[in-house]
Order: sequence, then structure tokens, then C-alpha cells
Amino acid sequence: MRRPLLALVLAIAAIGVLAAGLAALLDTPRPPRGASRGERLFYELCATCHGTDGRGTWRATLFLVRPGNLADGARLGQRSDQYLFDIIKNGGAPIGRPGMPAFGAALSEDEIRELVAYVRELSRAR
Repeated sequence: MRRPLLALVLAIAAIGVLAAGLAALLDTPRPPRGASRGERLFYELCATCHGTDGRGTWRATLFLVRPGNLADGARLGQRSDQYLFDIIKNGGAPIGRPGMPAFGAALSEDEIRELVAYVRELSRAR
């Protein structure tokens, strides 16, 4: 009688440790203190796939999504602010990039502009 109970307790403890480890790995990063509104929006909505540095994350790879490298200044320099605004607002599906969700319903146009400005900062910082 004691062995099955001990096995059950150990199994529950192992599941708890595994769940805590996964929660720590999958937790969304927090923006630094004093972050601009655009940076806070980026951390909240974009960092899960694009990473805090804009280069992409392993989390996106788990879902077979290849997010664009927002730290690539040469590549991003070829895109207009209007292009970035449109892809954030309408998502990537209209232009053949279905992995990028649309945020037009969740963000105001001013917030999207601030996000575009922060993405530009990411591409210049590297």
C-alpha cells in the first residue's frame, strides 16, 4: 500500500517540477524599466516570436514559424514605414506571410506607429 502512494506522490512532484520549468521557459519577457511605449508594446505582442532583440526565438520554431529578422538593418531598410504599419495592422496573410498575426483590432494607429518606430530602432541598434 505504501509503494503505490509513494509512487503517486513522486509522480505528482515530478509533474509539478516539469510544469514550473516549462512556465519559466515560456514566460514572456518583461520590458526594461523606463521603456518607451513602443518597446513595451513590442515586448507584449512581438517578443514571443521575434525575440527581445528582433532576431527570432526558438518558441516560434516550435510552431514552424520563421519570423522576420527585425535586427537586419539592410533588409529592414528596404521596407517603408507604411509596409511595416500595414503588416502590423493587417497581418502577413495578405502578402503571403501567414505566420504574422494582425494587430489592427487590438492597437490604435498611434500605437502601431510607435511600434514601427521601435522596430526601426532595433534594426539600427545592431
